[in-house]
Amino acid sequence: MRTYMYIWMPILVWIAVTKEAVACQKVERPDCCCPHPDCASIYRSGVHQSGVYWLRPYDNKGGFWAYCDMLTDGGGWTVFQRRKDGSVDFFRGWKAYKEGFGYPNGEHWLGNEFLHRLTGQMVYALRVDLRDGNGTEAYSKTSLFKISDEAGKYTLTLGDYSGTAGGTLTGNGTPFSTKDRDNDGSPVNCASTYKGAWWYTDCHSTNLNGHYYNGPHDSYADGVNYRTFRGYHYSLPFTEMKIRPADF
Repeated sequence: MRTYMYIWMPILVWIAVTKEAVACQKVERPDCCCPHPDCASIYRSGVHQSGVYWLRPYDNKGGFWAYCDMLTDGGGWTVFQRRKDGSVDFFRGWKAYKEGFGYPNGEHWLGNEFLHRLTGQMVYALRVDLRDGNGTEAYSKTSLFKISDEAGKYTLTLGDYSGTAGGTLTGNGTPFSTKDRDNDGSPVNCASTYKGAWWYTDCHSTNLNGHYYNGPHDSYADGVNYRTFRGYHYSLPFTEMKIRPADF
């Protein structure tokens, strides 16, 4: 009897897992058992509801939770940054930005390591959604968004710009900087000076991880600023950064 159970139990388990996988393919729970490398993969499986899903990139280094925007501009976006109410402190160090912080359904930074793993899978486009206190919206898109690994200081690569926000994100070809890891090209520590963390050059025209003032502020360029949309003295109440495959 023991021999019989030893032989057949693995087969029964395999059958059960296979049945669950088939059910998963039918879209009841796309994150339960079928590995999806990004939110676009989940969207293509037939799930079009925005929310938090489990992703597992192709590198087989494990998975993580991320918010999927399934509505904006055709859906399929993996969100990696959101500011909306000032509930989360974004003035943090290198380790925090590497690992991520906050919660995917609220204010958060997904994590540079996860972002590197995602953007190393294929060519991704970036979309940045902005909204001011009057409800006026703008967006910025780039045809390519990729960051290197930690050894490369999470250096940013950007493609061509389109959108309504004007200009583009600063930092193409530059490494990521935090208050405790100054990798910018300025004689001052841009992250410390402007209370954020970013791909600073000398120093920025975009500071979406800056201090959350929620509207106009007297200080210069240290808020959630996008220079060509409301300028350096207006901290945007809402921002969201997200990626999806360029061929989506």
